[in-house]
Amino acid sequence: MTVATIGLDAATYSAPTGASRLLLTRGPSRADHLAGHGPLPDVDKASLVAELEASGLGGRGGAAFPTWRKLAAVDPRGRRPVVIANGAEGEPLSIKDATLLARAPHLVLDGLITVARALDAAEIHLASGPRQLASVRAAIAERTDARAVRLHETADTFVSGEASAVVNSLRGGRAVPTDRTVRLTDAGLNGRPTLVQNVETLAHIALVVRWGAEWFRSVGTVGEPGTRLLSLTADHGTRVVEAAGGISIRRALEVAGVDTARVAAILVGGYHGAWVPGDRLDTALSRTALAPFGASPGAGILLAIPPEECPLGTAARIATYLASQSARQCGPCLNGLPRMAQTLALLAAGHTDARVDAEIHRLTALVSGRGSCHHPDGTARFVLSTLQAFSDEVACHMDGRCGRITH
Repeated sequence: MTVATIGLDAATYSAPTGASRLLLTRGPSRADHLAGHGPLPDVDKASLVAELEASGLGGRGGAAFPTWRKLAAVDPRGRRPVVIANGAEGEPLSIKDATLLARAPHLVLDGLITVARALDAAEIHLASGPRQLASVRAAIAERTDARAVRLHETADTFVSGEASAVVNSLRGGRAVPTDRTVRLTDAGLNGRPTLVQNVETLAHIALVVRWGAEWFRSVGTVGEPGTRLLSLTADHGTRVVEAAGGISIRRALEVAGVDTARVAAILVGGYHGAWVPGDRLDTALSRTALAPFGASPGAGILLAIPPEECPLGTAARIATYLASQSARQCGPCLNGLPRMAQTLALLAAGHTDARVDAEIHRLTALVSGRGSCHHPDGTARFVLSTLQAFSDEVACHMDGRCGRITH
């Protein structure tokens, strides 16, 4: 079906104002959803792609790839495509997709249905954890336009959320990434062109088709338009907040109720992210502002550590976990990551051999760019960021000195 314009009748429905958009409704029911957002308009592919391009919406799964380009890249060539909503959160620090599916499942379904209709999809899937699927299943039961959506329980592993890992899982295989020479948008599930979109991205699409690109850009910055969900972890636990794009790290922490005076450093982008020092909390959560630290907003994951916590001990624990999450498909991941984690653990434990630091650098160079997927690269990037951000702590540990708490 084709529409001339995107959007609902402004005389009948009021667009949300401020930064509360995705988590606006009072509850997850269909009635709450319609009261807060109104009905879902119909839109064709050309109109949808054009509006998404104007909106500047980037994927919220981590890579921030322009959503319109991903949609436009789906090339049916006589084969009706497959659309997959990706709600797999293997990252231990991320709960934003689970929160969204629990609180606003209809908004995610709206985005999924919008894309599926625009592409005339042959199959529609949603993959996530079992608790999230319960809320989605209840939402599907409340509407007639989502009965074709097939639900799939995902594995609880770090690499399970990567797009090709989700496709492999839906095929009945292991939820591990595939070293691909053919793009999923050309040939994915069952050989059909396949579009995999993060559930938060789909929820934003559902809002853009209602209120348009100009409204979407009314919050955030030119480079980081709209809002995004953030999973913030500090000594009070993990909390999800919706914030304007380009918000400063400091302000995001304050919104989450974190005492910024007690933040010695913050890991931005999750376990494959990079560290930002505690004296640079006014840095914006944007790709441009975070680039000097080797970081990016990623999937909106932030981990704040207090002054009394040993950052090298924390980093060694994370690296050990990442090594355990190997897909066991290539040598750099299977052999390099455990060795890297072990060496970082030696440094954190105060091993005074001057060669330890050099060995870590050697190992990160050895695994980078040589894996079957991006897991070795992300782990190496995190470890290198640790050495750079905490060079003073590295020197203390080399001298056998560290009085901080190691978790």
